[in-house]
Amino acid sequence: MDTIVQSSVVLNLSRRPATVRTGPFVIGWDPTTDSRFVNYATPLPGAAITANDVAELVAAFGSVERLPRLEYVTSCAPGLERLLLDAGFTVEARNEYLTCSPRTLRTAAEPAGVEFGEPTTDEERAGVVTAQNAAFGSADVAGPDDVARIHQAQRDGGVLVYARDLDGSYVGGALATAPAVGLSEVTGIAVREPYRRRGIAGALTALVTRRVFETGATGAWLEASGDDSWRVYERVGYAPTGKRLYIALE
Repeated sequence: MDTIVQSSVVLNLSRRPATVRTGPFVIGWDPTTDSRFVNYATPLPGAAITANDVAELVAAFGSVERLPRLEYVTSCAPGLERLLLDAGFTVEARNEYLTCSPRTLRTAAEPAGVEFGEPTTDEERAGVVTAQNAAFGSADVAGPDDVARIHQAQRDGGVLVYARDLDGSYVGGALATAPAVGLSEVTGIAVREPYRRRGIAGALTALVTRRVFETGATGAWLEASGDDSWRVYERVGYAPTGKRLYIALE
């Protein structure tokens, strides 16, 4: 599964608006944003990698004026971390990823007083993204580029879902990327602080996973950032599968 997930990441980054390929790496580059979580690189699974390859990767990031940063499944490039550390990179996070299949997915109850759905207008897309930003600690309001990026993800086969209070305010959202090598990455699962611990995150996760399976994905994967989220994902059918590394050159 490690190789399949890493291959899926490579293909997803290759769908960025302006992909850069350098040696055994793919950089997913989006000229409309400098977000480190959008612009990053990943290695081809199983590729031989040298210190010179890393130096060329750093230079490639410089050519597009983005922070050198990678996310990858560690078992698919076992010697890479040492090369990156020697080049001055520092570890951001070590995460375990979890996977789910149509067979293991479980239904999650939708809490009373909250409605769930998929945005179909730019106003709705902006509402979801702004709620996700707030949940992750940012006061940023979604702009036209953010809305266009999400809309394109939907057109490409991805799925965006929202949770909305009955008063019309958006309280959270989740995104599943278009399937790549049969797999979809579920990301951006977020619920604003006042609405947490009501089962909304679990309902969002189950809904977006079910919807992406309905589009033809044979599996889904995501990362858990803490014990609370870990339990949420396990309850809807995700199981720990492998390890990923986030690492950057600040």
